[in-house]
Order: sequence, then structure tokens, then C-alpha cells
Amino acid sequence: MMSKKKPYRIFGFIFLFFSFYTIFKLRIDNDYWLLLFIITICVSTDIGGYVFGKIFKGPKLTKFSPNKTYAGMIGGYLFSIISSIILTNFYFSEELPINWFIFLILISTISQLGDIIISYFKRLSKIKDTGKIIPGHGGLLDRVDGMIFAFPFSYLIFLIDFL
Repeated sequence: MMSKKKPYRIFGFIFLFFSFYTIFKLRIDNDYWLLLFIITICVSTDIGGYVFGKIFKGPKLTKFSPNKTYAGMIGGYLFSIISSIILTNFYFSEELPINWFIFLILISTISQLGDIIISYFKRLSKIKDTGKIIPGHGGLLDRVDGMIFAFPFSYLIFLIDFL
């Protein structure tokens, strides 16, 4: 069981507040399309990583998260690319511009890194599941861990006016 008296847990609260703030700001400054695009990338990265990791197995990606494989990483990229192309064709009836494709790859990478970072912190705290809301999935945090990192990164990309 994790102790609640850790002095550094305030940084987690600050980061979560910043993450939710960036979701709010991205929605206010843009339309729903951007939020849907980022969520699609993160969810399809998770699904692709899981599917390809289970099917192809292969060498492990890190010690922090022993179920992550290189095949899963590649599958995460492939699923995010395919689902984003389908989404943009459905929403805009045109192909994905190159700067949005670069954005897609960056968000997919950040989502995977966020997943690994959260897994690392869970291992440090000796926590297997972060909740019982979604049984068998490691908790609700495992469904949104990539998004917690992807939204602030996206917000910073839009602040520097990359897109």
C-alpha cells in the first residue's frame, strides 16, 4: 500500500491540474476536432500496442513496464496512423497534411512515454492496479495515462504555433 505522506505527491497534483487545464484551454481555443484527434491518437496507440504486443510478442521495451514490447510500440504507431487517417477523411474528406502527420507521431510517442512513466511510478509505489472501476485493465489511470501527458504536450505545441 502506498503511503499518503510522501512529500513529493504535491507535484503529481500540480501536473494533473496542469493536464486538465490544458484540456480546457485546447477546447476553448479550438473546436472539438482537436480534442477528438488527440484522444483518437492516444486510444489507438494503446489498442495497437496491446494488440501487436500480444500477437507478435518479441523483445521487451523497458524494465519498468515488462509487458511493453517493440512490436507493441510499432503497433501503437500503426494503429494511431490508420485511425487518424480514417478520422480526418471522415471529418474533412481530405488527407492528413504533413505537419499534422508529424503532430500525430509526436503525440503517439508522448502517449507511449506517458504510459511507461506511469508504469514506472506504479512499480516504485508497489501498486499493480490503480482502481477497480475497470476490472482487468489496471484501473482507470491505465486508460488515461497517455492522455495525461499528451494534452499538455499538445497545448505547448499550439502555444509555439507549430500547426
